[in-house]
Amino acid sequence: MYPIATPTARGLRRAGMVRAGPLPHALSSGLAVAATASAGVSLAVPSVLTGAAVGNGNLRGTALVVLVVGIPLLLAAMLGSSRGSARWTVTWLGTLGYLLYQAVLFCFATPINALFLPYVAYLGLGVWSIVALVPAIDRPAFAAQLSPGTPFRPIAAFTLVLAVGNAAVWLSAIVPALVDGDPASLLKGTGLLTNPVYVQDLAIWLPLFVVAASACWLRKPWGYLLTGSALVMFTLEGVGVATDQWFGSQADPTSPAASMTMVPVFAGLAVVIGTVLVRHLHAVGPRPVTF
Repeated sequence: MYPIATPTARGLRRAGMVRAGPLPHALSSGLAVAATASAGVSLAVPSVLTGAAVGNGNLRGTALVVLVVGIPLLLAAMLGSSRGSARWTVTWLGTLGYLLYQAVLFCFATPINALFLPYVAYLGLGVWSIVALVPAIDRPAFAAQLSPGTPFRPIAAFTLVLAVGNAAVWLSAIVPALVDGDPASLLKGTGLLTNPVYVQDLAIWLPLFVVAASACWLRKPWGYLLTGSALVMFTLEGVGVATDQWFGSQADPTSPAASMTMVPVFAGLAVVIGTVLVRHLHAVGPRPVTF
């Protein structure tokens, strides 16, 4: 096993999982501030949002989850990782992914408004927090914390099913609309010029999760790290979508862009994915340290 700590008079202490100076923590702390400002004002001052009623409702629901779940979880994960927890390192990276995903929606799923610069700061800090964190993670130390029975392939298969299934759902709506020459039908009731969810899912996140699942299937520790982070993202997103659908349907019950029937569906998905996430994290440290 990899040496990841040194003995002390009080026993063995595991070193932090992130070892590149203060930059990852500084950027993630800045992200927490920018996200709090962006989400807090968007939620507390509804008049700042100038889009369609359903879109304003959706974004306020997103803001609520960012404030009460995303940011507290980010801060807890940063603290836990600094104390040597591999589990919290997985959670830190996954929470950054979730917050970045929402930053794209704040920037592109609502018309430009007085919070434009805070939204841009939120997005930029989300991107650079991940850029700083990924290479700073001590991968040998993370690998050393995996149990002998780590469920690489079950986790890989589950993550792959989620990614491919998500892509299939989006494409089943997009392809017929394009073939019929009616792409605008994809945006009915939203007031948007394009759909940033389709864009970032199909261009970035779902391909990344497929790569992560493939590496995890091959029993690569970094693949296990990324699939865990993907499960964190999916779990938080399930909670977020359930919430934004409730807010959106309350704002405009007639809009096809939000539905109360989807609230229990996504809440249920969050529970299922969260259960698998717990199984994933159970295989991750702490383990005895070998010198």
